[in-house]
Amino acid sequence: MAVRAYIFVEATQGRAIDICGEIARVKGVVSAHAVTGPHDIIALVEADDVNELGEFIVSRIQNVAGVIRTMTNIVVE
Repeated sequence: MAVRAYIFVEATQGRAIDICGEIARVKGVVSAHAVTGPHDIIALVEADDVNELGEFIVSRIQNVAGVIRTMTNIVVE
């Protein structure tokens, strides 16, 4: 069963829309949106299990240029 999670992303000032577009193109990202509020981008991602999810976030999302920090919220329903 796949694991889904919302990734809240803090981006470099003035680059949220560009970074959101890059994140949206990453395989495994279901959707990504630039938003207002305490975070700049919210992405819904999917992985086969929690271990793969962790590796995906570190290697694919956090490596996008301009990503400052992420916060992961795993979907439980």
